[in-house]
Amino acid sequence: MFEKILNKIFSLIVFLRHREVPAELKYFVRDTYHCRFRQVKYFFKDYLFKKPYKVVAFQGEFAPELQFALPFAYWHYKNGTLKKTVASKYTKELYFFSPDHQEQFDTRTNEGNYDFEIPRILYSHDYDMSKWEPVPLKEVYANDVYKFEKPILMIANRYNMEWDGPPISFFSIEVLDKIIRSLKDKYTIIYNRPRPQNITMDNSDIYELNDYEWIQQEFPEVILMEDLFKENKARARNFNHLQLMVYANASKFLSIHGGTATLASYFGGSNIILSKQGPEHYFNCYQKLYPQFSNAAIYHAKNDEQLISYVQQHYI
Repeated sequence: MFEKILNKIFSLIVFLRHREVPAELKYFVRDTYHCRFRQVKYFFKDYLFKKPYKVVAFQGEFAPELQFALPFAYWHYKNGTLKKTVASKYTKELYFFSPDHQEQFDTRTNEGNYDFEIPRILYSHDYDMSKWEPVPLKEVYANDVYKFEKPILMIANRYNMEWDGPPISFFSIEVLDKIIRSLKDKYTIIYNRPRPQNITMDNSDIYELNDYEWIQQEFPEVILMEDLFKENKARARNFNHLQLMVYANASKFLSIHGGTATLASYFGGSNIILSKQGPEHYFNCYQKLYPQFSNAAIYHAKNDEQLISYVQQHYI
């Protein structure tokens, strides 16, 4: 009952203060107010008493975990108030700072995204962050194993269901051909599109793009991330751990919106993100939020033509 009353109050605030927001996106703004309100009750624990008490538990999708749950947990760690973290499988390395991390969830859920105990969830009109501290993944996982004669260029692709429909934003074979041909002489190209067995799945199905076989045939000099995992020279404990170590040694990224782009934005340098549609566009996430992860230069391509143009401008 109380939650329903709060929702009505916050909806009224949004109606009065944010008339410009499209109707179908107003609930994101409402949820931001809800999150802010929840944090009020922790004022004394967070800023005065400062004893370890906070349990950060998150079962949502990979992108919001990296965007909000992980930096929230790290803020509490730096603040001296983190007690425990709970998340999905293969996340221990992300929460390396946690005094007690439990990999409790076998699947990620959309419902898990809406945890109002976190100061921000999903998209927001306001990215002036509090209780949010970027996690130094690059500094922690930099290594001497994944170093090559030429600088690394990471191509982080995905080919998933989007909004209960077919894939929309992805690097097609045609686009990959143009990119690889133009960059293979200058960079050591590492291609990454995780298979379902290597990650914790959410509600989105992963489809077959036939990209691995094509790359092996057309561009044998391109290194496949899954081959690095098979070799596992650095003894990574899981695929996510390997991604962190390889990404930490790179400074040029091509990625797709969602968790793929978010992870790539944690490692500095520059990241060209292909995102053809989504609430991120309206809320300017790529300009306001993504640079905060590591001060990386973010270039948002809205279509394949713009993507190729950014590659030519910034990577050639």
